[in-house]
Amino acid sequence: MESIGATPHLQPLVSVVVPAFNASPFIERTLASATSQTYRALEIIVVDDGSTDDTARLVERVAANDQRIRLLRTANRGVAAARNTGIEAASGAYVAFLDADDLWHPAKIEKQVGALDRLPDQWAAVYVLHHFINRDDELNGLGPSFFARGYIYARHLTFKYVGNGSSLLVRRQAALEIGGFDSSYAAAGIGGCEDLDFELRLAARYCIEYVPERLLGYRKYPGNMSSNYVRMASALSEVTRRSLAAGPQLSSYAIRSAILAAHKYAVNQYILAGNYRLAAASARAVLKADPGFLFRLILRSSAGYAKRKLLLAIIGRERLARPCSKPRFQDLASASRPEMPKSPRMRRRAARLAETDAALSSAHAVPVREKAALESSV
Repeated sequence: MESIGATPHLQPLVSVVVPAFNASPFIERTLASATSQTYRALEIIVVDDGSTDDTARLVERVAANDQRIRLLRTANRGVAAARNTGIEAASGAYVAFLDADDLWHPAKIEKQVGALDRLPDQWAAVYVLHHFINRDDELNGLGPSFFARGYIYARHLTFKYVGNGSSLLVRRQAALEIGGFDSSYAAAGIGGCEDLDFELRLAARYCIEYVPERLLGYRKYPGNMSSNYVRMASALSEVTRRSLAAGPQLSSYAIRSAILAAHKYAVNQYILAGNYRLAAASARAVLKADPGFLFRLILRSSAGYAKRKLLLAIIGRERLARPCSKPRFQDLASASRPEMPKSPRMRRRAARLAETDAALSSAHAVPVREKAALESSV
């Protein structure tokens, strides 16, 4: 309960949905990051998606000390179905999704509610940016610095601003209106991008806000879903195909841009997987539209190789191989504000896609006061 003058103001309830499958290595740390939020009006719904380890026991142990946590147990049906179970069980006006191996900065929910609560219902969701973290919660790189607000459907198809499943806070009613998450991807064996599919269906109908701070620790490690590079490439390609088939009518430029972005993502994923045959096939599709892509890819790879050789020359192989201490996500005193990308090519593409978004927003009768948001940059 907060007070504004002498008038009490009840914070809107936020339902945190945590899908969990065999999450015992991380679930306690994940729940600690949820229960430590400065925004206190939370219910935390853990959906145990048929785990065969002691995930449920660990959740029950944490829940014994925090009555906001409750556990739902289902057969194993995949992350999309687990999130939908959580949405259906939620009591809050807002729903926030938190994967069972990710971490939140303590101020994440407070800042997201503050950003979205002041906007009309046509604004359905708000996202944040992220750090990459490793198994030990150590910072392991920066997520993209791209962000835009308002009606962003065409731009989101190319730039994928949200980035992962633990970033978004959404109005529950909007999540229900678009049908929740699509579980057919998991049934087809290409699960991994259901969050992007959800975001695009949301962006096709609503405006989306952002908080330009890194308030999320997105965990990447060998064995988790996002490290299955070939499947992730297939999943993103299928999400793009379905979105282009079912979404609003886009300009030919926006369609080409979305397909090109999917091919570029596939090239990088196939290289990470060591599948150079598939990488070459996707690269050929890219080179027809962007002849400089291969040069930039080689340049980035060469820069990484040169950096490693320089480090070897300066500090020696043994010291380079020695584990070094990195800052932990939980130890960040404040969330960092990213710098905008400086690439003129990226800015030009964003500007052209914003024109498509402006046309689509007019067709969807987005209120005039909200169209100003379409002028924001990548």
